[in-house]
Amino acid sequence: MNIVLLSGGSGKRLWPLSNDTRSKQFIKIFRTASGGYESMVQRVYRQILSVDPSATVTIATSKSQVSAIHNQLGMDVGISVEPCRKDTFPAIALAAAYLHDVRDISEDESVVVCPVDPYVEQDYFEALKNLGAQAAVSNANLVLMGIEPTYPSAKYGYIIPEDSRSISRVSVFREKPDEDTAKSYIAKGALWNGGVFAFRLGYVLSRAHELLDFRDYRDLYEKYDTLAKISFDYAVVEHEAQIEVMRFGGMWKDMGTWNTLTEAMENPSIGKAIMNEACANVHVVNELDVPVLCMGLKDIVVSASPEGILVSDKTQSSYIKPYVDEIDQQIMFAEKSWGSFRVIDIEDGSMTIKVTLNAGHKMNYHSHERRDEVWTVIEGKGRTIIDGVEKTVTVGDVVAMKAGTPHTIIADTALQVIEVQIGKEISVGDKKKLSIPSQFHL
Repeated sequence: MNIVLLSGGSGKRLWPLSNDTRSKQFIKIFRTASGGYESMVQRVYRQILSVDPSATVTIATSKSQVSAIHNQLGMDVGISVEPCRKDTFPAIALAAAYLHDVRDISEDESVVVCPVDPYVEQDYFEALKNLGAQAAVSNANLVLMGIEPTYPSAKYGYIIPEDSRSISRVSVFREKPDEDTAKSYIAKGALWNGGVFAFRLGYVLSRAHELLDFRDYRDLYEKYDTLAKISFDYAVVEHEAQIEVMRFGGMWKDMGTWNTLTEAMENPSIGKAIMNEACANVHVVNELDVPVLCMGLKDIVVSASPEGILVSDKTQSSYIKPYVDEIDQQIMFAEKSWGSFRVIDIEDGSMTIKVTLNAGHKMNYHSHERRDEVWTVIEGKGRTIIDGVEKTVTVGDVVAMKAGTPHTIIADTALQVIEVQIGKEISVGDKKKLSIPSQFHL
């Protein structure tokens, strides 16, 4: 099975756990068999491989999410990187060119495209496999998954099939309606359009070449910022007459809001949380190392992270986005391909950060022009390379770098460092990546 997972934007409706670099699909809230927690993207990736261990999985995403994907899924997963956001048609066109030109997938093979963040069970992935198999043999150019609606939702578009068979030709598409109109669609046998579909790779490549001027994957990547923003539905689906829909009646939830997210939580709290017996239908997600105490609350979600604290009625939590849009602050937590960082303190002229590096990983060799840095190792063992000189470091060691000094750190074991940045103009843009000296290639 060839599957493309569309990994979307910032997910501000799940603030304060999500931010511009940490989208909702990277939040670890789902309990694993080992007792830990996994994110939506980890859960979906694991479920795909459990159904088809040989599946070719490609994640279509922006540059800002690549580090988090590598951190959570490892370096082997395929990534089609969008240089900038251009909606779903350019993203799918680029992913199709990536599959053909980089991963050598034949134009005759089928490809399944779906969002990266649904909350589903194994039967959904069996259905994806069937969807791809149908696309490989069908006379239709597109085969969509139609999700059997459980209520008259105004959040989804609707697919109205020609008949009630498990696989049917599509009669008509309808945009997101109001609730009363949704009821009338459902009465006609309409299905939710969850953005899941399959096609033969050659079909989408042909449509992409018709609508976009490019030679191959590399050429399309270089021209990506010149493309118009347009969805796959508007660019392709609405102009295609040969479309089928396959019904799916299993569990399918869109984890787009705190209200729906807490419905999927196995336990009422994650992190340090205390609730007295007068609390009812309360969920707490606490990423801070301080306790959260709830007394006599009902139908409430509480979330605390380095980005901020949310206390909200569950229904009202669906409407937080415009308020979050007004918040402008330094990103306080981010996952990187080598580990993660968490901002501890910000002062005028300094910033203090806790850096965690995974064993066997290293930062880029780099320098800063407008700030000095001081590293204090608080856990683990590793090596620093400062201005071409290698040194072993362990707990208690302190390393100082003046502005302009090339440096990196390598984690021989899991490594934690307190980094103090000192300067008048501390910014994320003050970083110059450098080539590590040849004698240190690791």
